Amino acid sequence: MKKYLIIIFLMIWSGMASVTGGNLWAYLSYATFNSPEGPYIETYLSVDANSVVFTRLNDGKFQGTVNIIMTFKLDNEIKAFKKYELKSPIVADTNKIDFHFIDQQRFLLPNGTYEFEVQLSDQNKKAEVTPYSQTVTVKYPVGKPAISGIELVKSYTRSDNASEINKSGYDLIPYVYSFYPQSDSKLIFYCELYNMGKTVGEGEKYLLTYFVETLENGQRVKDLAKVKKETAKEVTVVLADLNIINLPTGNYHLVVEARDQQNQVIASRKLFFQRSNPYARLTIDDLSLANPVNSFVEKYTNIDTLREFVSSTYPVSSALEKNFLKGNLRTADLATLQQYFLGFWQRRNAEDPEKAWEAYKYMVEVAQHNFGTPVKKGYQTDRGRVFLQYGAPNVRAERYNEPSNYPYEIWQYYTLGNQSNRKFVFYSPDMVTSDFFLLHSDAIGEIHNTRWQVDLRSRIYQTIDITDTQVINSWGDMQDDYWTLPN
Repeated sequence: MKKYLIIIFLMIWSGMASVTGGNLWAYLSYATFNSPEGPYIETYLSVDANSVVFTRLNDGKFQGTVNIIMTFKLDNEIKAFKKYELKSPIVADTNKIDFHFIDQQRFLLPNGTYEFEVQLSDQNKKAEVTPYSQTVTVKYPVGKPAISGIELVKSYTRSDNASEINKSGYDLIPYVYSFYPQSDSKLIFYCELYNMGKTVGEGEKYLLTYFVETLENGQRVKDLAKVKKETAKEVTVVLADLNIINLPTGNYHLVVEARDQQNQVIASRKLFFQRSNPYARLTIDDLSLANPVNSFVEKYTNIDTLREFVSSTYPVSSALEKNFLKGNLRTADLATLQQYFLGFWQRRNAEDPEKAWEAYKYMVEVAQHNFGTPVKKGYQTDRGRVFLQYGAPNVRAERYNEPSNYPYEIWQYYTLGNQSNRKFVFYSPDMVTSDFFLLHSDAIGEIHNTRWQVDLRSRIYQTIDITDTQVINSWGDMQDDYWTLPN
């Protein structure tokens, strides 16, 4: 029996370890599973060869080496530890190292919440090592149905050879990232289902469903859903793919569900991913258009007013809806806008869409009052967008007169959906319009800028190294304190 995988996209900075004097760059994802030997965590690490120092071997060819330390602590006690070297592929020409090399490890761990720490360093260059840490939870309910994590896969082959990359008779080459560029047309994934017979009965049928939904509001993406009947057994392996060639740019979840014969969800798992596909566009037919007759939208007969109302929904729109607006907002007629507007709020509150709109309209007015500028509506600003999308922050630190930094704000949310303690950094580089731009956030799906402190201080501090992420502490500047714990 195996259980639940969380996979995340991270950039790990570990000092000045680069062939050009920059940082050592790597991407990490991880998965938690269970097996007859017990639960385990599987890590996937991809290192950018361009950031590694290659040294000459005896035969005249070149190779790079990354030193890796991985530690799992439970209540400050080390439960698993591994220190090893990751060798790059051997190359004949260091001018041709435009590739990544991948490492995969497994750690047997009992149930618990662990502090997972990773340290990377380039063996061929001295540099300060900055560890990365992440909380990882291993939790397997005994005898209950569950879905493992969802491992993204680059490629796979059938194999009976035991190895670190083999699961259930397949050699799986992991897709370490949670970002799919336009060049990728398929999303391949692997997961397992356990103990379904404990609920539906051994040998009985149940429905396995997997689909893509928008991150913002859980709207299912048309043509990216599959349903199949499965027979309940101890372990069911799922190795499948979805064609994402027409999936527009946006933030999404890949969702896997198991449902019983009464169509009740008995187990589910979600995985966040991002897609860049700027040329994909949706048409009116791609979104359900409602009938506005006898609905609240009938009173909106001025097309300019309605167009403004529709435009104001952009901060809380899904990627699909945003693509619709980009392609149709300026050209759609009144009837189409009425249909779209009603459908938009029906998807949020089917029983009372007008109530949902009125509540949001009030928030738009608040955003206008607090964040509007002479050239932008409140909902068009970054602060307004975050306010409308996530609500008011629990803590808002406002710093407009520090000696070295541009004016900035740091917002803190104690909870953000299923995330906790997430923060947003806004700054005003022009210092005139009172428009604050989002500079950095640690929330999923938001801008992640490891150079945010450098950019915040670029008013007086300049660096020639574009990978530089550190600044020297300056008297009176409080960004570190407010990022650590705004108050």
